[in-house]
Amino acid sequence: MVDRSSIPPVSGGPGPERLTHDKPARRLGPQSAVRHSYREVVKTAYSDLHREHRIELELYGNALVPCFEQPVRADAVLAQIVAAGIGPVIAPVDHGRRPITSIHAPDYVDFLETAWPDWIAAGGEGDAFSGCTPMPDMSRRVPSSIHGRLGYYSFDSSASITAGTWTAAYAATQVALTAADLLANGERSAFALCRPPGHHASRAYFGGYCYLNNAAIAAQFLLDCGLTRAAILDVDFHHGNGTQSIFYERSDVLFASIHGDPNEEYPYFSGHANETGVGPGAGCNVNFPLPPGTGPDRWLEALDAALSRTRSYGPEAIVVSLGVDTFEHDPISSFKLRSEDYLRLGEALRTLRLPALFVMEGGYALDAIGLNFANTLVGFES
Repeated sequence: MVDRSSIPPVSGGPGPERLTHDKPARRLGPQSAVRHSYREVVKTAYSDLHREHRIELELYGNALVPCFEQPVRADAVLAQIVAAGIGPVIAPVDHGRRPITSIHAPDYVDFLETAWPDWIAAGGEGDAFSGCTPMPDMSRRVPSSIHGRLGYYSFDSSASITAGTWTAAYAATQVALTAADLLANGERSAFALCRPPGHHASRAYFGGYCYLNNAAIAAQFLLDCGLTRAAILDVDFHHGNGTQSIFYERSDVLFASIHGDPNEEYPYFSGHANETGVGPGAGCNVNFPLPPGTGPDRWLEALDAALSRTRSYGPEAIVVSLGVDTFEHDPISSFKLRSEDYLRLGEALRTLRLPALFVMEGGYALDAIGLNFANTLVGFES
């Protein structure tokens, strides 16, 4: 458990009650390019508001267990970032809802904002979760019942909605946008310490602990700042089905993912090697599914292939969906990376010579989560 008293206050931080609004977010014109300054420091954007979201239980295997996705994850990462002297920790600036609805359907965003009060008004007790999800041959009409809407807008029951879910998820998007703003203003790299994570959230559904897709929102923001091409590299153990779905028909974002084979691993229905994009996005989606027990050598070979594909695509910046649940002792994953391998990940990403935005995704081995995130950043900035 992390001692929160050891974590210094965030520079200019909003504390647990609000996001900062004291200066407008910088937005470059549509013809402006992201500037490259190559400073050897990684700034971290972070908000205490992540602690507002806490799921008590989840169904894992055949039992209800304490949820693996807990506030202590972000606390541990922040403590290690500070202890390692990675760089300044800054509070997020509120960019509003428009960047969110540039990726997510407005009705879905409205649902997330009102789901908890609707759940309480309907007499709900405890965390709100889906008990019925529509299949393709069922009606796509949005139910009036909150119980029905929870199923309509979700694809599993692992992402319950609590009293603080909207507050934390919204704040996580602002963390990602603030970090993206750093790149748009010339920083070589930035770390968005986002919680809850986002890569399983698609345009109009949540699941897998994810509600709003922080990496996708940040990538779109960079495009809106003047980039013509961006890449998203997802190195979380679980396939980023939401990110893939969002960009699957687009040619301005390359999505590459290294993950557990969906024949064996969650989310099961997304992440196969033959999923390569459609229409304008044909060839802009690259999956590297790997078998259970994959160790560092094979995983790094897949990373080399993903980076080669990224180079040939020619992006102007890369967003890294950084999950460290590939760690050998992660409780819900089966890869065998060691803490030192995350240094190698960061070093390999540096060879792209691109502005890089690291966005926190999964990782549930609490004793090592902070070190593994920090090692990636240290490897990149060395």
